[in-house]
Amino acid sequence: MFNNRHLFVAEAVLLILLSLSPLCPSAMAQAHVEGQWSTLPYPMPINPIHASLLHTGQVLVVSGSGNVASNTDYLSAIWDPQAGSVTLQDVSWDMFCNGMIVLPDGRPFVLGGTLQYDPFYGSPRTSTYDAGTRSFVDLENMAHGRWYPTATTNGDGSIMVFSGLDDTGRTNTAVELYQVGSGWSRPYDAPWTPPLYPRMHLLPNGTVFYAGPTAASSLFDPSTARWTMNVAYTNYGNRRTYGSSVLLPLTPDNGYTPRVMILGGGDPATETTEIIDLSVDNPAWQWSDSMSQPRIQMNAVILPNGNVLALGGSAYNEDVTTASLTADLFDPGTGTFSSAGAGAYPRLYHSVALLLPDATVWVAGGNPTRGTYEQHMEIYSPAYLFTTDADGNTIPATQPTITSVTPPQGIGYGGSFQVQTPNAADIASVVLVRPGSVTHAFDMDQRLVGLSFTAGDGLLNVNGPANGNIAPPGYYMLFILNTAGVPSVATFVQVSPAPTARAPAGMTADSASESAVGGLFGPGGVDRSPGSKGT
Repeated sequence: MFNNRHLFVAEAVLLILLSLSPLCPSAMAQAHVEGQWSTLPYPMPINPIHASLLHTGQVLVVSGSGNVASNTDYLSAIWDPQAGSVTLQDVSWDMFCNGMIVLPDGRPFVLGGTLQYDPFYGSPRTSTYDAGTRSFVDLENMAHGRWYPTATTNGDGSIMVFSGLDDTGRTNTAVELYQVGSGWSRPYDAPWTPPLYPRMHLLPNGTVFYAGPTAASSLFDPSTARWTMNVAYTNYGNRRTYGSSVLLPLTPDNGYTPRVMILGGGDPATETTEIIDLSVDNPAWQWSDSMSQPRIQMNAVILPNGNVLALGGSAYNEDVTTASLTADLFDPGTGTFSSAGAGAYPRLYHSVALLLPDATVWVAGGNPTRGTYEQHMEIYSPAYLFTTDADGNTIPATQPTITSVTPPQGIGYGGSFQVQTPNAADIASVVLVRPGSVTHAFDMDQRLVGLSFTAGDGLLNVNGPANGNIAPPGYYMLFILNTAGVPSVATFVQVSPAPTARAPAGMTADSASESAVGGLFGPGGVDRSPGSKGT
């Protein structure tokens, strides 16, 4: 059944008989405190190695060979939450273990994949997904292969790719930059050998922070292609293998201060977390609250209220008997975790989790053994979607609504826009949440940016983000949250892209343009000077 090329649609009988998690009265009673977990009534018919949320509200799932060495039936899928369906699609090459991010124009961008198994070699190929034709369109190859690379969107809309095994099985130590319309830069060799799938985050000053999984943290400046090494060391000290990393919300209240959180990882895994404030002169990792369980192969998802959902993983790598079924919710304001209930299925290697436009979280996958994977999909509905009535019964919360956004063509930097809502007088916050692109315990694209606003009669006058380093160009989910912390269903908006890439130091605008076309964005280098922050 699961290999047929047809639409998988939920049916009511399946809803009752197959896979809807039974909700006991005690679980319902706690929904307004811990949230609620439920199982979708239809399976994910391919191993969901990679997943990106599209601005259509659908999710692109890429499997490729699906962790089966002999499989040449390369597949992807579109999951439609509204229709309750999964549509399978062929892929012409093996996109297994790629990097994936969404371009500013809304197209998912696949970078690399698998050239061969055991030993693994990386593919240099790249491709975008066209939602209109439901097909992949190959773009220019990278200079060398990448298997397990990380992609990061820069403030000018260019895409940075780093690490991954190359087409000879060695770690690719070069950074490459891709600009739509210009193609790939030349490779910029790094002065170090990164781990696979490095945890990278764009900061408001335009640099990219490397947060792990190794103990030493570093910075890369895309405008100069220079590295600043060893800016901080974790307290944990060991490698946080398949732990997760999140750029905490950037909001007016915190002055858009960049703070990065690392969670779990290691084998055996740790339950510890750490946070670093990158706005200070000498940034240092600080211990934060611990999760309820150790987690390797975990996921971390930013919610519209700024809290971070930590879920999945296990105490030992790919060991189902030590699976972490309970979920935790981190509040950056208090610096503490609380319970987010528990899922029904182990989520280990190759599991994924994404925030959806309705403010719920989709959870899928788990592939600790080759040839099998967890087909059940779950939805976590956070506690903010529930309240209690006068008798103390748990009921759905009333969500504020967005009627329209003007101008409808997009949000510009440094400008303003209006959100029409009948709930204007009761709105406490307006946030942009970048749709996620997740694989291997790390979401390469998620980001929450808070916006300042004033309330009018039936509308909100909202100030857009200051620049692309705070909110890289592309599509975002726009949420409004009321004074009770209840989020709306999101409206997708596009933040205007910057028109051109920045010219690196020592280059004229003309030479920068020629460099982009010919494969040069700037000189390489490294700064190892004590105290240098590369800012």
